[in-house]
Amino acid sequence: MGQTYAVILGLILGGMMAVDMGGPVNKAAYTFAVGLLASNLYAPMAAVMAAGMTPPLGLALATLMAKRQFNEEEQQAGKVASVLGISFITEGAIPFAAKDPLRVIPACIAGSAITGGLSMLFGCELRAPHGGIFVLAIPNAVSQGGLYVVAMAAGTLVTAIVVTQLKRHRARVQPSEATPASVQSSAH
Repeated sequence: MGQTYAVILGLILGGMMAVDMGGPVNKAAYTFAVGLLASNLYAPMAAVMAAGMTPPLGLALATLMAKRQFNEEEQQAGKVASVLGISFITEGAIPFAAKDPLRVIPACIAGSAITGGLSMLFGCELRAPHGGIFVLAIPNAVSQGGLYVVAMAAGTLVTAIVVTQLKRHRARVQPSEATPASVQSSAH
């Protein structure tokens, strides 16, 4: 597979990991990557695992970067999401997605797609089907380990920036959304 196609595959697999965060689309990407391990194709597994860690890590980072945009419960969920994220448990992002799907899911898809694409671009390979960040401690499990971390960090940052910007936009829109209702109620 040429590098362009590899990056496109990484973008697609990465985005799939964040569409439903542990649901059937996520599992289809994961199963595809695990199946390729038997054929000694390790790059898709690296892209999938890194991209699966990105949503909870990005949301955890967002709760630190923009505390005012997240209530106390969400800030606590961000701490939990960080632990789940480094463990490759994408479901750590579900509380955020359930509360605000129109802002959280696109942000997660963007970050995960970037991570998957970068992982493939960098030629990262992963021989373990699970393990999160801890696979870096296993000798010869990950090739291009430093770039693998860079891919995850980039996607995590993209997720955090996109979600905070979308939430910031919502905060600016909400007061004007209340204006038409107050105008209508005062007109009656």
